[in-house]
Amino acid sequence: MTRIRTRKPAHPGLVFKADVLNPLGLSVTAAAKAMGVSRKHLSLFINGHTACSKELALRIAKATGTSVASWLNMQTRFDVWEVEHADNSRLASVKSLEEVAHAVA
Repeated sequence: MTRIRTRKPAHPGLVFKADVLNPLGLSVTAAAKAMGVSRKHLSLFINGHTACSKELALRIAKATGTSVASWLNMQTRFDVWEVEHADNSRLASVKSLEEVAHAVA
């Protein structure tokens, strides 16, 4: 049985800000410099305007002693929720491949 999420998961950038930057009292500039990313990119990330890429997940994991998988899983949960709750009416014409296979057989 698949559990349907009703509450939107937190963007990993918001988690990074709340669980890492704020408790350590670090600025975006200082964290970006330490991780070797631009201040602009980190700012976009922590404000939920850009996704957590594999490279950024690797840098965050190394800088925080966490796992790459935890950051990528957060991003995946966020992305899945967004696509499941988006207007997907444009997909109404998509047919089941199994049905198509049976129709041509």
